[in-house]
Amino acid sequence: MSLPFFVYGTLRPGEHNHDLYLRGRVAAEEPARLAGALLYDGPGYPYAIEAAGTAAAGAVHPGAVHPGAVHPGTAAAGGVGPGAVAAGAVVGELVTAKPGEYAELLAVLDELEEYAAPEDPRNLYVRVARDVLRADGTPARAWVYFAAPRVARALRTRGRLIADGDWLAHVRPR
Repeated sequence: MSLPFFVYGTLRPGEHNHDLYLRGRVAAEEPARLAGALLYDGPGYPYAIEAAGTAAAGAVHPGAVHPGAVHPGTAAAGGVGPGAVAAGAVVGELVTAKPGEYAELLAVLDELEEYAAPEDPRNLYVRVARDVLRADGTPARAWVYFAAPRVARALRTRGRLIADGDWLAHVRPR
């Protein structure tokens, strides 16, 4: 399944991993929002986790077949433009690989995010297919790297929530 990637942290434009991992490999980048998720400070890099009650609604493990529709209750009202952050939404970019670059980009991002395979206990992140919303409100199916279950449990109990879901605003306060 070849999907674009939803990036929300150090892979966003202007962040250190953007040029290291995405430069020359992407055909398009556009603002997007992931509803039904929360963002935590790692520290040093962020982790997205499923908001309570949303894991079954939109998560799909690699290789699974799932309709691309936005699920009821997960779409952020009001679009994804500046100032439209909804509770339980993560701000990021939808990144589409250049033709011929997809397999390499997927491998590089899996390595960066320390994702080995579905349900591998060594995973720092897990890669799942989720619906994200473009700036115009249209849904797009994309790969999202969420905190692995053991990491998500720790974040829920003692992590630092980034309330507005925007890593760039968190690391570059105005």
